[in-house]
Amino acid sequence: MTENRIVYITHAPVELYKVLKFENFASSGGEAKHMIADGLVRVNGRVETRKRKKILPGDVIEICGNYLEIQLDIN
Repeated sequence: MTENRIVYITHAPVELYKVLKFENFASSGGEAKHMIADGLVRVNGRVETRKRKKILPGDVIEICGNYLEIQLDIN
């Protein structure tokens, strides 16, 4: 099942592998890093293999057919 969701972050930038871990697409940081290294993750439509890629508000992460739109939580 694919999902489109908005992910709110409290500070920017945040590292890509941390988003995958905190959004439960990986059970650990190590697993998230392997998924990224294996080319399973896209950021803004491009395959991203940098585990510590800085994610900013407005970025869209695609993983396993799911889309995560990153927004800054200003509350």
